[in-house]
Amino acid sequence: MNDTVASLAPAVQDILTSAEQRPGGAEPLSVRARSLDDAFEAVRSDGRIPVIAEVKPTSPTTEGTNEDDPVTLAKSMVAGGAAALSVLTEPDHFGGSIENLERIRAAVDVPVLRKDFILREDQLDLVESDVILLIARFLGDDLESLVAEAESRGFQPLVEVHTAAELEAALTAGATLIGVNNRDLGQLVVDLETFESIAPDVPDTVTLIAESGITTPKDATRMVSAGADGLLIGTAIMDGDPETNTRAFTTAPQTLDNEH
Repeated sequence: MNDTVASLAPAVQDILTSAEQRPGGAEPLSVRARSLDDAFEAVRSDGRIPVIAEVKPTSPTTEGTNEDDPVTLAKSMVAGGAAALSVLTEPDHFGGSIENLERIRAAVDVPVLRKDFILREDQLDLVESDVILLIARFLGDDLESLVAEAESRGFQPLVEVHTAAELEAALTAGATLIGVNNRDLGQLVVDLETFESIAPDVPDTVTLIAESGITTPKDATRMVSAGADGLLIGTAIMDGDPETNTRAFTTAPQTLDNEH
């Protein structure tokens, strides 16, 4: 873990402490990944917004736990038009599991993102997924090597950033799939302007995803108008009927009224 730990919110520090202690896989995986870019393109060609819908039983920023079967939730999201799914595998704070991801990936035909807090190379090797999350703030100087190791296994690494400096680090590491987290992990405050401030500096060759704080279809439109190629949405889809909620986001207008 790098020197930024002290600047993180206590809840995030607890998450990283748990992550440090979790084991990795015994040997490197070899993954045949479903293409996230192809999935996004298929949705865009249908005139809809690409959404990565997240199966998230709970989190430090939400109340209660969703006890519904994860596979049922995942199928509902796909039925609602999700281009891909995000599945939490962090067990201690998000109620996720490796088993959930395995079951969901076997049950759907869209790309699946493994969302966890990976700190070491061997933690890449716990379960096959199509996309794997790497958080720039947590990996520091190890980011470039983790991106390379993920790619060597067949994963599509999604590098998460929150600042211009982290974006620069992600690009230097060779990331071609970047997510901008609108939530500041230092204060857990969400601000959609975070994405809007960073997006202009992202090269066109990068697939850019807006993460966190997208709570309404209007927010979805705002992020797409600011340059998002896709959206990662969790709580706003999990709260209520996942199929209906997913459809509302994927069919939101793609430009703001004042841009007509």
